[in-house]
Amino acid sequence: MERKAKKVVLAYSGGLDTSIIIPWLKENYGCEVIAYAADVGQGEELEPLEEKALKTGASKIYIEDLKEEFVKDFIFPMLKAGAIYEGKYLMGTSVARPVIAKRQVEIAIKEGADAVAHGATGKGNDQVRFELTFKALKPDLKIIAPWREWNIKSREEEIAYAEKRGIPVPVTKAKPYSMDRNLWHISYEGGILEDPWNEYNDDMFIYTVSPEQAPDQPEIVTIDFERGVPVAINGQAYDPVSLIFKLNELGGKHGVGRVDIVENRLVGMKSRGVYETPGGTILYEAHHALETITLDRDTLHYKQMMAGRYAELVYYGQWFTPLKKALDAFVDETQKRVTGSVKVKLYKGNAQTVGRKSPFSLYQEDLATFGADQVYNQRDAEGFINLFGLPLKVQAGLEQRIKNK
Repeated sequence: MERKAKKVVLAYSGGLDTSIIIPWLKENYGCEVIAYAADVGQGEELEPLEEKALKTGASKIYIEDLKEEFVKDFIFPMLKAGAIYEGKYLMGTSVARPVIAKRQVEIAIKEGADAVAHGATGKGNDQVRFELTFKALKPDLKIIAPWREWNIKSREEEIAYAEKRGIPVPVTKAKPYSMDRNLWHISYEGGILEDPWNEYNDDMFIYTVSPEQAPDQPEIVTIDFERGVPVAINGQAYDPVSLIFKLNELGGKHGVGRVDIVENRLVGMKSRGVYETPGGTILYEAHHALETITLDRDTLHYKQMMAGRYAELVYYGQWFTPLKKALDAFVDETQKRVTGSVKVKLYKGNAQTVGRKSPFSLYQEDLATFGADQVYNQRDAEGFINLFGLPLKVQAGLEQRIKNK
């Protein structure tokens, strides 16, 4: 393969991988490298990046605040869809990749770059998420994935490569796992977690206390929604980003949102991941509770069936696809009356709905009551059951005739 590029925009985190990718690109592609880091809520990790990128050979660096776009245009659509991968994973890493890659393409266009690069390995899902976004938004960009090209095989070889080129490698005690952080979640994978029989260490977590150490008194949080989108907590309005941070604080205090799963990666292997998504867990619980009183039975059931497919699209990196766009249109139609308030009790790792109300509620107390009512004629049920059970009756008659013969 001929290695040629004039100008490359690299998705840059400042870690060991992307620090050595900058000189590797310059050596192997003879190109200018522009570093790009996205702020999706990872906090203090961004502070040293500018100095680091320029020192290691980047011609310039973009550090872009994408938090609001991340929440409004990516997290909230996923929440409204009710998408959860394999029943547990709220996809904090999955949903961040398309917003990061989208801005990377925009910078490449602005800079007149002919290539984009990322530091994802050839074993994971992220390479797919980045590259499908590149292909969807600017298919003529050359895509460079060093982990699929170079001969470096281990962290020790990476450190040796860096030291040979005078790239400072901070001498820190290696974490016994790999971590990915944004405002929606933190993921922990690899290292000691690779054996699915090993229990994680409790001191690993950043957003949440352990349920055992959580307060002994429960806390009730009220969340207000408008058309499926959360807008207020305990009666106080919040902008989208502040709302997530506040719910992370409330959920984290009560140990809410930890999951330990073995998931099926897109590339075919199984992978063990431990995640903490405190605010997200509260929001999914509350949003579903509000849907139970505002959506009719057929729409709710069909939407729940669709949610699994939507989750696959997010997990597989297919955010910018015609199917995803079409499903969003369906979801938005279902959310027109998902407006109201939900009370969620937080206690020792659990987030449990204890109340819900909506001006568009389909719940009618006079229909559902176990007491006397003037609305529902119980005699009507006999004819309904006769018709609903008719296929069963016909089938049973056939089986009886066959048996008698």
